[in-house]
Amino acid sequence: MGFLLIVAIIALITVAVTQNSSATKNRKYGIVLDAGSSHTNLYVYEWPAEKENDTGVVQQVHVCEVDGPGISGYADRVGEVGIPLRHCMDKAKEIVPKEKHPETPVYLGATAGMRLLRLENENTAKKVLSAVEETLRSYPFRFQGARILTGEEEGAYGWITINYLLGNFKESIWPKFLPRIFFRTGTIGALDLGGASTQITFVPDQETLESPADTANFYLYGKQYTVYTHSFLCYGKDQALRLKLLQDVLDSSSSRIRDPCFHQGYERTLNISNLCKSPCTAPNITLPCSSQLQIEGDGDYEKCLTSIEKIFNTVHCPYSSCSFNGVFLPPVSGDFGAFSAFYYVMNFLNATKKPMDQVIEEVKNFCSKPWNQVKAEFPAVKEKYLSEYCFSATYIFSLLSQRYNFTKEKWQGIHFLGKIGSSDAGWTLGYMLNLTNMIPAEQPYTQPLSQSSYITLMAICSILVVCLLVIGYVSYRKPKCLKKEVI
Repeated sequence: MGFLLIVAIIALITVAVTQNSSATKNRKYGIVLDAGSSHTNLYVYEWPAEKENDTGVVQQVHVCEVDGPGISGYADRVGEVGIPLRHCMDKAKEIVPKEKHPETPVYLGATAGMRLLRLENENTAKKVLSAVEETLRSYPFRFQGARILTGEEEGAYGWITINYLLGNFKESIWPKFLPRIFFRTGTIGALDLGGASTQITFVPDQETLESPADTANFYLYGKQYTVYTHSFLCYGKDQALRLKLLQDVLDSSSSRIRDPCFHQGYERTLNISNLCKSPCTAPNITLPCSSQLQIEGDGDYEKCLTSIEKIFNTVHCPYSSCSFNGVFLPPVSGDFGAFSAFYYVMNFLNATKKPMDQVIEEVKNFCSKPWNQVKAEFPAVKEKYLSEYCFSATYIFSLLSQRYNFTKEKWQGIHFLGKIGSSDAGWTLGYMLNLTNMIPAEQPYTQPLSQSSYITLMAICSILVVCLLVIGYVSYRKPKCLKKEVI
């Protein structure tokens, strides 16, 4: 009896282990590095080798933030750019199974920070990418290249990411038994804000777009999508602040200004050399690059909004409608996912789910607080970031409401997103989804048992174990009435 019980338990465990190990045997991995203007992140993705509808089901399994600035920040010390990458690459080696290392692709995509460096000094940009490649090639993975993405690619891949994760494509990974976050059918738009650029991408209601340069076509999951996408270089939150400060310099005859976008009591010394280095501001510099500007905070939301408006050119529009700088923008409608700095700033202010009027009040109240009070309330936040939240929040409102024309009603369709499930909202997953189309799929691995056979065998083994346990219990625990009386 005991022997039969042991055999049944072993059979039960063997079937379960065999089936589950077989299900995870044929996995693939990919690594994408997002080399942004202010920092670099490494993402590890995993998907089954058997592809569905020409695209793998890719999921994020790990993210690692690289220490230090973005790779464009190493322009003056190119030899050091690869050193900070090693910690995250070493972590990726631990996460990806060793036997999968040789077949695991590694991609690096650089965004607006490197686009600006290329404008400033193309040779230096090439050297930075070359040094990064040298570091990445030293690992046992299959390095597939480091390249600078166009702004339109960055916007489009972000759009693919959030729609994939939200279940808006036919073969998405969103479980059918779970409720969707959005109730609108079709896709949603994508709003991305970085340090050096910002992107807007969506499927417009109008069939014909007036600007072919802002049009992209995708064939995803058996369906054709025509999207409007535009990237505004120099209008990420960091470069936008520089544009505003430049305008302040041009409008002032003094070397000391009161800035409404900084808190009362805050002071900063601006080296004009910082404006001279950026391609966004250098062409309009009229002061000596060696000079300095003393900034005193004034903490006034309304005045800050007015000063920000000056960095947008809204005079010339060769189309029926424009955002700014003569760039065509079709009417926005429906739901949008706003991520990256859009989310980080609004989340800091606890305003991600509030209507427009309440968002304005939150920003007004925050900007009006004295600097000492703000520092006391947020002692763990670095001073540079803390001092710029007033500007960043006001800039976001100006960009979305005044330039993209999100009215009070349309604002309700903006959803500020950090993560969707376990994956970060951003361009990297969309990039990976596109790149996995170029990875040959292995022959589908046939599981030892079909799902119905697996369930049947598990049930039989379970019943056998229960029966043996009952028989054993009865055999050793007979009631007195069934036992023979011993004389």
